[in-house]
Amino acid sequence: MNGINQYKTIGVESASPHKLIQMLFETYLMRVDQAVIAIEQKDMSAKGIAISKALAILGGLEEGLDLEKGGELAEQLQGLYRYARERLLVATDKNETAPLTEARELIFQIKDAWDQIPEEFHYHQG
Repeated sequence: MNGINQYKTIGVESASPHKLIQMLFETYLMRVDQAVIAIEQKDMSAKGIAISKALAILGGLEEGLDLEKGGELAEQLQGLYRYARERLLVATDKNETAPLTEARELIFQIKDAWDQIPEEFHYHQG
């Protein structure tokens, strides 16, 4: 199954931009959890894959920021995403789970706030 069909299967094609961001946050958290398990099991290949995917998600979240329209909030999110990226790289380099836990908690807090945005404030295309 190619990548596009996989996304169609999980409903990305019809998801609102708000839901897409939620899905990115959820997938990021899953990848960081996988990296923690991989380090604990000394599976460096799985650690590398999971952290690489988590880094790509952070990159996508950062690219999605509109620094002009988002102002200070967008700049703060950019800083948080960059800090989380640094923690992931430290975890990669040192094979330690503590930086992963920190990077996970940081994004979890952002996701938690995102999840609490009332439906009437979600942007819907169409």
